[in-house]
Amino acid sequence: MKKKSSQRTVSPDRDTLRREYDFSSAVRGATAGRYAEGTNVVVIDPDVFDVFPDGHRVNQALRALAPVLREQRRAPKKRRSA
Repeated sequence: MKKKSSQRTVSPDRDTLRREYDFSSAVRGATAGRYAEGTNVVVIDPDVFDVFPDGHRVNQALRALAPVLREQRRAPKKRRSA
């Protein structure tokens, strides 16, 4: 005789939202514009994730590098003579 499984399976068509969450008067995409204006999402490659485990570390590195990049942008381009 087989024992009944104690876990219930949820069909993909069944609504799983809890009753206490009421989104009946919600507006879709109401904050999407503001979010897009002030957010830059960058995906860190796995090979450098040990160096940059969070956004704070990424920002530290970029702040340290920013003055060098700004100076390069301001410096006149040098021409190489052939």
